[in-house]
Amino acid sequence: MKLRAYLLMTFVVAVWGSTFVLIKGALADATPAAFNLVRMTLAFAVLAVVYHRYWRAIRRWQVVSGAVVGLCLATGYQFQTTGLARTTPSKSAFITGLLVVLVPLLSVIPGLKPPGARAPRWNAFLGAALAFIGIVLLTAPTALQVRGQGCALNAALSLLPDLSSINMGDILTLGCAIGFAFHCIALSHVSPRIGFQPLALLQVGFCAVFMALSLPLIEHPHICWTPRLAIALAIAAVLATAAAFSIQSWAQSILPSTHTALILTLEPVFAWITSFLLTSERLGLRPASGAVLILAGIALTELMPQPHVPTAHEA
Repeated sequence: MKLRAYLLMTFVVAVWGSTFVLIKGALADATPAAFNLVRMTLAFAVLAVVYHRYWRAIRRWQVVSGAVVGLCLATGYQFQTTGLARTTPSKSAFITGLLVVLVPLLSVIPGLKPPGARAPRWNAFLGAALAFIGIVLLTAPTALQVRGQGCALNAALSLLPDLSSINMGDILTLGCAIGFAFHCIALSHVSPRIGFQPLALLQVGFCAVFMALSLPLIEHPHICWTPRLAIALAIAAVLATAAAFSIQSWAQSILPSTHTALILTLEPVFAWITSFLLTSERLGLRPASGAVLILAGIALTELMPQPHVPTAHEA
């Protein structure tokens, strides 16, 4: 049973990692918010059929909780997909992974601290420091060298980031990490009181509703139906959302939390491998060093777990 849980959880993380490249390609045929709306509507339809027996178990007070979780989920996806249209799949995956180090830091805020949670330990702060140094190296190019100046000055400038040149897609993706971090915290408050099946129905359903409401505010939606788009929507909605949420919930009930956390840390790695194989995307020494520091920060935070519920944060 444990071996099956390990294999299925690794498969889920590999699917999540591969969706960054898959959806990046599909965004040539659809605007980001339109893609998200179709994706979440399809995912909700699948969950509504699979979990049809649990509709009667939903109570009125649970609807409010599901709306809050769904709002955070929609915020994360809208920022992520809009940012993905303007940055590379690898960068999007590594920046999204920052949610792991943001959760314990945000939990310090009064009212956000999950029930029974302890204050963040030293590893959370060190992991956050490593991750944020990594994101600067990953997203900010080096400062321009000054002609006519000595090698020492140019060497010093080469170490400094040019923050004014950060890609807008990377900034939007950072917003997605914040949105997913709040989603993770919201789940920590809600999941102990609501069964997974009703919660999955509520959060995905409300996520689709909030996406529909925000659609005209974000963009002029456009969809050109192509086989590439249809395949991306089917995999993202059915496999990476509806099926993956169910598999993750089952696996986490069997596996130790540290083992699950370690497997989840591999998501950006799978995203980079997929992007390298399919699009020949390469990271230079500076951004690659940043990616390694982000992974180190995530691993340091997750391998000494905080009291929060890990959540899907694929593309």
